[in-house]
Amino acid sequence: MLIDVQPTMKALIANDLLGYLDMDVKVSIASCFSEIIRITAPDTLYNDDIMKEIFRPIVGDFKNLDEISRCSFSKRVSILETVAKVRSSILMLDLDCNDLIFEMSKHSDIVFSSMETMTLILEETESISA
Repeated sequence: MLIDVQPTMKALIANDLLGYLDMDVKVSIASCFSEIIRITAPDTLYNDDIMKEIFRPIVGDFKNLDEISRCSFSKRVSILETVAKVRSSILMLDLDCNDLIFEMSKHSDIVFSSMETMTLILEETESISA
């Protein structure tokens, strides 16, 4: 399977993709990176410098978790779930991504606020059973 993923992995680290400005495209790219990290965990197939650059868009997407109405919201939630599931924060610590860890901790308020908003919406919806 890793052989099949190699072309995608190489394409995703191309400079034009890592620097893409459109927010929805950035989220899609971060989603692909988080899935590659999930598939290859606990190993990393990129070098340390590239992994640090990969984590930037992933962590950056957490700050927009309060934008529930955007079409990329479900991808952001999926990225968050994957980061938690494969314990990417441990890898970030191993790579000395302290600035990203700090940035991620700043986003936690937004994440919790977004989760509270979603919970309130669900509680107000009568068509969903407990």
